[in-house]
This record gives sequence, C-alpha cells and structure tokens, in this order.
Amino acid sequence: MPPLFDSQALVTAQQLGQLLRSARKRRNLTQADVAGRLGLSQNRVSHLEAHPDEISVKQLLAWSATVGLELHLGTRSASPSVSPW
Repeated sequence: MPPLFDSQALVTAQQLGQLLRSARKRRNLTQADVAGRLGLSQNRVSHLEAHPDEISVKQLLAWSATVGLELHLGTRSASPSVSPW
C-alpha cells in the first residue's frame, strides 16, 4: 500500500491530532477500531484526537503503527512561526 502522506513537519499538538484523525479515516478505521488495537475506550480515542497533548509516547507509537504512520525526529531547519506551546 502506498504511503498516505509525505513527510509532514508538526509544530503543534493540534496538528498531531489532525494527522492521526486523517490517517485513521484514510485507513477506513473507526475510533472504536483504533481503541481496540490500543487497549483504550472509543471515548478515550475521541478525547485524545481532540487533545493530542495528552497522548503518551507509548500511545503515539502504537497509534502511529495502527494507522500506518512512522515517527521521525530531526533537526528543525528554521524557527517555527507558531509556538508549540
């Protein structure tokens, strides 16, 4: 299956939530599907999509794998125009 997204720089938690939701939908997964794979409730997945700053690193890695994403970290080439906090 081809990748769903090209690499995308994220600077805010809200962007992370949008990316996880979009990747889930592109894989035709419901929140309940993701919840079952992560050992969470559907309500918790819904909450975390809206409040991605509360996702643990462990959850982020498992969630990413579930929706077909990989996590890459690298040096930022320029200062962001938006504060991540």
